[in-house]
Parts: sequence; C-alpha cells; structure tokens
Amino acid sequence: MEIVLKNRSSKYLKIFSLLDLDNIHETFKSFSSIKEPLEVNIFAVNESISAQQLSKLKNHFDKINISSLNIYSNNRDTILSGKSLKIDSTFCKEQEIQNKLILFKLKNKDEILHEGTVRSGERISSNGNLCIIGDVNPGAIVSAKKNIYVWGKLLGVAFAGKSGNKSASISSLYLNPLQLRIADVIAIGPKDKPNNFYPEIAVIEKQTILIKPLIIKTKN
Repeated sequence: MEIVLKNRSSKYLKIFSLLDLDNIHETFKSFSSIKEPLEVNIFAVNESISAQQLSKLKNHFDKINISSLNIYSNNRDTILSGKSLKIDSTFCKEQEIQNKLILFKLKNKDEILHEGTVRSGERISSNGNLCIIGDVNPGAIVSAKKNIYVWGKLLGVAFAGKSGNKSASISSLYLNPLQLRIADVIAIGPKDKPNNFYPEIAVIEKQTILIKPLIIKTKN
C-alpha cells in the first residue's frame, strides 16, 4: 500500500509505504504538527484490505487535518471496504494506479512533469526543470529553478532560472506569453504571433531575452 499526502499547491508532499496496518502509530507522529489541510490518496495494488483495517487507518487520519481521503485499487474487496466507511473509493486497472503513482513521485522530486492545461489563476513551481504537456493559459504562472518546457501553448507568465541561473531557458511549441523572466531579466511577450511550424526557445543573450527557433540536434 502506498499513501500520498499533499496540500493543494503540492508544496508539501509525502509518499510512504505502509505494510503493517497493526503498527502505524509511529508513522503518523510526524504528521500531527502539520496545520494546513492535506489530501490523502491511498493506492492499493492487488491488496485486499478489510473494513476493519481501513477503519483503523482512517482513525489515524482523523487526528490530522485532511481535506479529502481517496482510495484507488484494483481489488474489489478493498473498494467495497472503503465505500462501507464512506471513503471515496475508485476501482482502477493496475496500470492506471501505477501511472498515478509515477506522477506523484515525479512531483516529489526536483523535476516536475505536469500533464494537462495550467488554467488562469493556477501556479506551478519546480525546484529543478519543469515540463508541461499541455497549454499554459493567460493568467497562469509557471516557474522553475532550471528550464521550462511547454509541449503546447505558453500564453501565461513563465519564470525560469529562479535561483539566478542565467543559462536557463524557456521553450514551447507556441511561445506567446504575457511575460517572460529568466533569472533577473524580464521581457514582455512578443507582439507578433509565433510561427506555428516550429517550436521556439527564449534565452538570455547580452542581458536581453531573445526568442529564436528551437533546433533539436540529432545524431546521424
């Protein structure tokens, strides 16, 4: 069983395995001091968990501040146990559960992969590289200590090289942001719409942010 705790902005994210449901007191001691609401996701692959076992686990979560509790499992008995305790329980195929876990684990590292549109008002920040598969809408802000890669339209605000790294870059399939920032250099987005036929990259050259075609070199 894998348990993921995260807040709404994913600034705090903890992933741990729980193999012994009869000895979990020590596991939850470290979470008692967290004041902000946490979302709890339980991933159980090929595990049959009884209502009694889930009830004991739920009692521990009730002692900390949680906003939601969810179970994802490919075992129908586990799903039924969860539903009997009024826990939001979803039956998934094994591969779907593994994919969800991979995404959570990526977010727990310096490198972040985000799949889907980043909507107006949303913010995503990475302590390493940030890769977005989808669009960044106007009103959204994305930032990274290293590089930003947008496999879609970049229409919001992007800030790469947060730690002062002037060699960082921002690239996108459609680079038309409201504002770009790399390290301490800021630029307003271009007035002209980008060319749809090739991706572009923003880099610092002579203390100015320059946008140019992104050329991917391949080995012969």
